[in-house]
Amino acid sequence: MLRKIFSIVTLIFLILKLDISSAQDVQYSQFYAAPLYLNPALTGASELTRVGVNYRNQWPGLDHSFNSYSAYIDHYIFDYNSGIGLIFNSNQESLANLSTNEIGLSYSYRLRLSDNFFFRIGGQVSYMQRDAFFSDLVFGSMIDIVNGTVGGITDELNGIPLDSRHSFMDYAVGGLFYNDKFWFGGSAHHLTEPNVSFVEDQTSVLPMRLSLQGGYKLNLSPGGRDYFTHIAQERSLSFAFNYKQQDPFNQLDVGTQLFLQPLVLGLWYRGLPTKNNLPNNEAVIGLVGVSLESGLDIGYSYDVTVSKLGQKNSGGAHEISIRYTFLWGDPRSRNQRSRVIPCFKY
Repeated sequence: MLRKIFSIVTLIFLILKLDISSAQDVQYSQFYAAPLYLNPALTGASELTRVGVNYRNQWPGLDHSFNSYSAYIDHYIFDYNSGIGLIFNSNQESLANLSTNEIGLSYSYRLRLSDNFFFRIGGQVSYMQRDAFFSDLVFGSMIDIVNGTVGGITDELNGIPLDSRHSFMDYAVGGLFYNDKFWFGGSAHHLTEPNVSFVEDQTSVLPMRLSLQGGYKLNLSPGGRDYFTHIAQERSLSFAFNYKQQDPFNQLDVGTQLFLQPLVLGLWYRGLPTKNNLPNNEAVIGLVGVSLESGLDIGYSYDVTVSKLGQKNSGGAHEISIRYTFLWGDPRSRNQRSRVIPCFKY
């Protein structure tokens, strides 16, 4: 009983430290399946209309897990070389009843640098709201170690309403260079490092999140021809990375995806094994997905925890992505498509 109580206290401390005093962003394993969340420059990157949803359940082995949701729609306007998009993000932590919700508008512009080289620049403005209900938290001062009971009186929440809400505006920018074989870009979120504290007259900034993304696509020998369209099925191998830095943490996703149309198989690693005081050796991720000619893409990935938290304790992480890409507007616009970024499918 006492061991379970101390485990809860430890987890609470981590939640309060990471999500209140130094809030951190959710990270998706299928980062290219959440393109507007990754980099606003990817708005309209399909050069069609795209609708997608993402769901992540992290560490279901714990009594209280972390759930994240994302939904977006974006559209490319050929006449203006521009992409516009709308994104909804939400994440919830059940133990402290913490939740963050976001709605944002994004825009990108495509520049042609040469016959086959392009640059996209994008920006995003969002309205964010954080909610918390602290009445279920357990602190050390509430625990009677002798009797193994938990009381209901504590001084740790002085000055903090049990039911708290905080809203603020947020901004992001990004850019991306690419051709039909490689891509390289970066983004910066939380440009103003907004205050996310629930306590009046107190400041707890949301650190700026900086990221770099890049990769290379290697086309393999084409497969058989599609029965209906008679177009040769794509066979390709892609290598990519996604580096993220958000004070005081940094991480690197690096891996590969094999596309044997319509099947997608992926494997990558997340972490930066270093000898500092912050654990950075997090997960090995496997993915399986399908990418259909109809424009429907479905992906499932699973994170195997390799950090000290342990796979048995955490239960890893499940992630699902679904998106549908279609042509909206004059069918003749299909012939206007120029260079679609050769990014990962997921």
